[in-house]
Amino acid sequence: MKQFKRTGIFYHPSYSQRSFLTIGRRLADFPHIIKDILERPNVLIFEPDPVSEELLLKIHTPEMIREVKRHPLCTTAWHSAGGVVEAGEMIWQGMIDNAFVFIGAGGHHSGRDYFGGACCFNDVALAIYNLREGFNARRFAILDTDAHHGDGTREIFYEDRDLLHVCFCHTDFVSEDGTKVDVDVYSIDAYGSDIDEKYVELVHSKFVPRARSFKPEFIFWYFGYDTHRGEYGDIGLTVKSYERIAEIMLSLSDELCEGRLEVVLAGGASTEIANLVIPPVIRKIIRD
Repeated sequence: MKQFKRTGIFYHPSYSQRSFLTIGRRLADFPHIIKDILERPNVLIFEPDPVSEELLLKIHTPEMIREVKRHPLCTTAWHSAGGVVEAGEMIWQGMIDNAFVFIGAGGHHSGRDYFGGACCFNDVALAIYNLREGFNARRFAILDTDAHHGDGTREIFYEDRDLLHVCFCHTDFVSEDGTKVDVDVYSIDAYGSDIDEKYVELVHSKFVPRARSFKPEFIFWYFGYDTHRGEYGDIGLTVKSYERIAEIMLSLSDELCEGRLEVVLAGGASTEIANLVIPPVIRKIIRD
């Protein structure tokens, strides 16, 4: 039995430079703003290597990869995807128990042969392929709470019945087999009530029971803070909702898949809001 439950933090210096999600230097104060977290004995920080071209070709077409190489705002794409892939490997092998993965370029708008919307390579799809082919993992669940629909992830995995994808966005949809779900959070009526409470309740009612029925071996939380008040996808959320979701995801991963949880940072532009919401989320997934 493990004495320490270890959390991995994946960060590369390029994430604070010019790229799709770093034009405004949203991570300018990281990682030193989480210095107290990194000093904890069960928290390990890793600087990821770039994702391999061999793995990229398992998900994306050669022409798309060439286009990403030519795009001036995809400079962090290789290290961003590399961090998500490495974290998945280390969690699966028991080197760490869970992880928070910073990124410089997003992933969920990236399909097999297209990219955009501040996304270059589909990082989570690459991590899942890598775990399936290299480590015999099979069933995965993704909770996507970025402000926008994860269309690339949905396209890649739409026919995959071993992949539960629940996306909190602007549409309502449930596939025939129940493994692909959209939840319209922009229609939440917050008049006279707590928007954080309503959003968290949707996580409880729309994701948790589906995950329990699906029984994943590994859970990804694609965490966007672009839904925060004042952000570009503002639906009025505050740090309270992200903390509560982190608690839910930690508990659910312990219940269903031996604690295998990877939190992947997604959308959000403001440095101030990043500083406000990211450290508390990391603290919530660290087990004492």
